[in-house]
Amino acid sequence: MLARPIYVLDGARTPFLKSKNRPGPFAASDLATQAGRALLSRQPFAPDELDEVILGCAAPSVDEVNIGRVAALRMGCGQKVPAWTVMRNCASGMQAIDSGVNNILAGRASLVLAGGVDALSRAPLLYGDKMVLWFSDMAAARSTGQRLALFSRIPVASLLKPVIGIMKGLTDPMVGLLMGQTAENVAHRFGITRAQMDEFSVRSHERVIRAQDQGTLAAGGGEVEALYDAKGNVYTLDDGVRRDASVQNLAKLRPFFDRKYGNVTPGNSSQITDGAAWLILTTEEVVRKNNLEPLGRIVDSEWAGLDPAHMGLGPVHAATPILKRNKLALNDVDYWEINEAFAAQVLGCLAAWKDEKYCREELGLDKALGALDENRLNVDGGAIALGHPVGASGARIVLHLLKALKRNKARRGIASICIGGGLGGAMLLEAA
Repeated sequence: MLARPIYVLDGARTPFLKSKNRPGPFAASDLATQAGRALLSRQPFAPDELDEVILGCAAPSVDEVNIGRVAALRMGCGQKVPAWTVMRNCASGMQAIDSGVNNILAGRASLVLAGGVDALSRAPLLYGDKMVLWFSDMAAARSTGQRLALFSRIPVASLLKPVIGIMKGLTDPMVGLLMGQTAENVAHRFGITRAQMDEFSVRSHERVIRAQDQGTLAAGGGEVEALYDAKGNVYTLDDGVRRDASVQNLAKLRPFFDRKYGNVTPGNSSQITDGAAWLILTTEEVVRKNNLEPLGRIVDSEWAGLDPAHMGLGPVHAATPILKRNKLALNDVDYWEINEAFAAQVLGCLAAWKDEKYCREELGLDKALGALDENRLNVDGGAIALGHPVGASGARIVLHLLKALKRNKARRGIASICIGGGLGGAMLLEAA
């Protein structure tokens, strides 16, 4: 448990914009800057009064090195506010928050802007070694004859088939599996069916649609801030949600990661998406001194490791120690956010908590924790409908959970996320 609660004053995110098989309208730093400016503009302090800025990002562009500093300067935080970038794959945004919490607890800061961002639609196409070596030889050629000779030996197959950066990034280097293949492993382990995955996915879309229609997930609803591009276009909604989502429609999609035996499809997986999210962290002393009204507080956090081939079960391994420390049962928690990397992965987490053998052998418990009431879980939908901009998702679920607690006058919630590489992260939050 934290030595003392850390308060979240406020937060904001961009709409999450689905990749359309081409670079999206915003670079990652554009997303972070626009969301951050909107958030900071409504605060009772100036941006240069922050003690530090921490930004999670899993796939920064080569021209946005230390993207946290780039965004901080563009947001008007000034040259004297230190800013840095963290990377913990899918939980980079949550790691940024946790890093801010720890710096506040250590007395090094009292006002921190922390969040996450990724523009996955802009993930690069990469050349393999053969093509890179050819370019190197071309650069070293001294004469026209040498260059012509090299042109006659150009590796055409390598030139026309670059490595897709996003696929490379979503492949675990230790077990050699795409993240979707690890979801297939979880589904097989707990006997999760295609129908269950598709039903869960439809519910995610339905809940996001309801939240958008009610204004909760629309620009101006307190969480999402509009984006503006150079052409005058305005983006106000998460655009990956499908209003025509149905089990019948999803059943038409073919498995993507295991085409012969699998059940994980693009329809029951999270989307490739661009987005950013920020939260402002501070101490109880700052809240009282300035008569502020915080959004909520962070009271505990946990990081866990597990088999990378079953990385989707990370939320179980991270959230369970929090429950034990705080003497809570699953349904003592009013609301849960478990990031929907894959329907199979979230359903696998629910199954693991109900499985006595898993709880005993993998979690060190005496018995199964039981069934989580799914009416408490992802009440406004999740990444299957919203998308999963890897660096931002950990911050988004913390922000949204705090908003849900306040809106519904609830007391506590847990935000948890699976992490590529075999990790899990979780935070226990309370309403202010």
